[in-house]
Amino acid sequence: MEHQVTTHFIQTLVSIGFALATAVVMLVLGHKIVKQMGQDPMARRVKALNDRREQLKAGVAASKTRRRPRQEKKNVSVDRMRKFLQSLKMLQDSQVKAAQLNLSRAGIRTKDTAVTVIFFRLVAPVMIGTTVAVGVYLLNWFPDAGALKKYLIVAGTLLLSYKAPDIYVKNLIGKRQLAIRRALPDALDLLVICAEAGLTVDMAFGRVARELGKAYPELGDEFALTAIELGFLTDRRMAFDNLAQRANIDSIRGVVTTMIQTEKYGTPLAAALRVLSAEFRHERMMKAEEKAARLPAIMTVPLILFILPVLFIVILGPAACSISDNVLHR
Repeated sequence: MEHQVTTHFIQTLVSIGFALATAVVMLVLGHKIVKQMGQDPMARRVKALNDRREQLKAGVAASKTRRRPRQEKKNVSVDRMRKFLQSLKMLQDSQVKAAQLNLSRAGIRTKDTAVTVIFFRLVAPVMIGTTVAVGVYLLNWFPDAGALKKYLIVAGTLLLSYKAPDIYVKNLIGKRQLAIRRALPDALDLLVICAEAGLTVDMAFGRVARELGKAYPELGDEFALTAIELGFLTDRRMAFDNLAQRANIDSIRGVVTTMIQTEKYGTPLAAALRVLSAEFRHERMMKAEEKAARLPAIMTVPLILFILPVLFIVILGPAACSISDNVLHR
């Protein structure tokens, strides 16, 4: 009996040790992401726009003069992550570009975050999967589970820990795209007003970004960055293409196509934007009507399961009680 108590106590200590070690590692790895995402959204957007402006200034200066070495303060932890991934041949250029593109679509434009996400995607399954495997097979966390169930628990934990960063980023992208879709008709109306007032395209984008920055921060951020790129990039079409690539929305692609055609052929900008704004508002109204038309079919099952039984009880209940009383008193 004493030997069993000692063994159980040792297993408990080992389990607690593994849990604490995993928690510490996850906190250290996620500190960079939490620190960046926990800042004030407005301050983070302003900092990202200023960084982009400085990058464009550096590119313009380098095209006119000899290139100067970059003098940026590097984060030690990110450098260690980068060296570790490079030693394992896990930091491919295509992989980093894809991660940066997804993060930019989510509103995160720092390069260090891409390295952190890739490192976290590699290390998290190893740490969490090892902890769960030790707990399931050695510490017997699920004594009543069979071999297949234990395998499914470990495999599911590995898959979930590997996909967790991507799921989180995709969730951010979906929310950002929804906010941009909702703000686009109002932004186009303001662009029409700016174009009719005689402002240039880059000045119009900057003015709309300032006016809509508080009401629609996501679209204001994208328009502000586009205005900066229009002022610095030699090829203005590249700035519009970057906007379409960052937003990854069909309506934004339509606006970009209109802007490019206006720049190329000299067509009236205000008239084209007014037509686009009317189309987007009509499309939004059609989607609202479509959702309203689906409501009767969606409400049929809840109506049958939850509302009709209550109505039957309320309506037929007194009659059933009266009938039972009459039958019993005979």
